Amino acid sequence: MNLSLFDQFMSPTMMGIPLILLAMSIPLLLFPTPTNRWLNNRLTTLQTWFLSVFTKQLMLPLNIKGHKWALSLASLMVFLITMNLLGLLPYTFTPTTQLSMNLGLAVPFWLATVLIGLRNQPTAALGHLLPEGTPTLLIPILIIIETISLFIRPLALGVRLTANLTAGHLLIQLISTAVFVLLPLMPVTAIFTAMVLFLLTLLEIAVAMIQAYVFILLLSLYLQENT
Repeated sequence: MNLSLFDQFMSPTMMGIPLILLAMSIPLLLFPTPTNRWLNNRLTTLQTWFLSVFTKQLMLPLNIKGHKWALSLASLMVFLITMNLLGLLPYTFTPTTQLSMNLGLAVPFWLATVLIGLRNQPTAALGHLLPEGTPTLLIPILIIIETISLFIRPLALGVRLTANLTAGHLLIQLISTAVFVLLPLMPVTAIFTAMVLFLLTLLEIAVAMIQAYVFILLLSLYLQENT
């Protein structure tokens, strides 16, 4: 029973070929491309408005050098939101429940922010490892602690996204299984359980969007420290 619950998080295969790359490419097909007409349709206009508002809000605390990351962060935000939401549909697969994929997104972006800080302002970047006014006896311990916290950032990014989506999918599957089991035995209880399942699904839609935003927000904070 426990193994069957986690089967939904396994990468689907067809004739021995993993389909995770196909699942990752589907969100790109759902977004319309701009046309040569003077006026765009409603979907393209809504997409452009969302991206402009999000980029303006995200780039507000960053200086001019950090604005070069606007396109990369906005694209990653739309990519994560779309994959998280598509994973809530029946008979679909959520690539962002795979820790390997989330770490593959988190580590390069985090490493890029660190390298940018070391290249542009090495003194300030290394100064984050030792707070000002630290007692002499605590200097080695604090340097070790801050270094560990620096290298744990990409792991925290990946684990946070994976854990939240995995927990939500498990709860949905557990409650939906309880609805089917209780329906012939206790119909009234099954109806109330189905209402809880509906509310949990709405919560998971919000979590899918919030977790993508938190992922990008933390990356922007790391970028803000190094620009």
